[in-house]
Amino acid sequence: MGRVAIIGYAATPVGRLQPKPGETAPLEHEVLADIVLRAVVMAQVDKSEIGGLSFAQPRPYTQQKYFGTFMASYLKLPCDGFVAEVLGNGMTGGLAFEHAADNIRSGRAKVALALGINYETAVTSAEHMMSSMRAVGDVDFQAPFGITPIAWYAMDMMRYMHEFGVTREDVASVAVKNRFHASLNPLAQYRTLTSLDEVMDQPMIVHPLGLYEVPPRSDGAVALVLADEDVARASGRPYVVVRGSGFHHEGAHQITSTPNDMIALNAAQRAGSAAFEEAGLTPSDLDFAEPYAPCTIVEVLVSEALGIVPRGAGARFAAEGRTTLGGDIPISTSGGLTSRGHPAYVTPLYNLLEAVEQLMHRAGDRQVVDAAIGLTTAELGNYNAALVHVLERIS
Repeated sequence: MGRVAIIGYAATPVGRLQPKPGETAPLEHEVLADIVLRAVVMAQVDKSEIGGLSFAQPRPYTQQKYFGTFMASYLKLPCDGFVAEVLGNGMTGGLAFEHAADNIRSGRAKVALALGINYETAVTSAEHMMSSMRAVGDVDFQAPFGITPIAWYAMDMMRYMHEFGVTREDVASVAVKNRFHASLNPLAQYRTLTSLDEVMDQPMIVHPLGLYEVPPRSDGAVALVLADEDVARASGRPYVVVRGSGFHHEGAHQITSTPNDMIALNAAQRAGSAAFEEAGLTPSDLDFAEPYAPCTIVEVLVSEALGIVPRGAGARFAAEGRTTLGGDIPISTSGGLTSRGHPAYVTPLYNLLEAVEQLMHRAGDRQVVDAAIGLTTAELGNYNAALVHVLERIS
């Protein structure tokens, strides 16, 4: 099988796009169609070359059902490769990317799209949270007690601070760093700089995580153009290839009943090891990383699980500026989920877009100098499952 390349991308800025009742705004398929056209123009491929469409399934609040096949009709794109919507909680966008890549690896398509739209900001917080609680754990046991995703991340943080003697300020420095990165990203939802004191002064969401340390609710639409490497090479322009990938599901749903090291992120360790082995690289070869990290503590834990920073040192690395642009290993150069925003079902596609933009050297003021190797992750649950991609620039 040939390697899979990424040759084009486009996205809306992350933020509030979904109209409230009574408001007039473009429909979901119109927004996504515009993004597709922009991505295809960047890729410089003919519409007739697109042979597969892999959609991150929209939120249940999206108006149009059977969204993927409707979009194929709206775009007038007949395909020999699969046209499908995929779903995997927070990993949804990553699975859509893998589905599109498999269309190419299998030979069903020379060019394929991984794309999606996430609308949720006009839905009431109560309705959204009731839906989220049904996803968090056992609906007969955990959901009735009101546990939320932020609650398990807060438990992780308490355990981490206890085990490694880390302060809340150390972890909160991740939010300061990510807001700085987001201030340089035109796609980011929150672009105003913040200080450590401001982060510490925010209302508590779930102790010890405050408002700026957790993700906002966000809308967004994104499309990536994938191609067989022969197509990418023929363009004569720089492109990005998937050099290695790894996946592991630990067989647990959100909160495992099996005693384990809750902050080791076993799935990320195993998926990362597989991705690095396939790529023939080690974490020290990375120029940057763009992890799926809904909260500050998650960025710390996943960077340690992947071997990007030493165990127990992730928060201190952030506090010392070592994971900031210009530091040892820039992490979340987009601003991450806390500042770039978190349109959950397409968040992994935004992570991949950031990595591709860095590797194509199109990231502007937040460009990692001479970036050649990058990494992205996607997860579901409390990293009960992880999907890792190691990407490489080809000039």
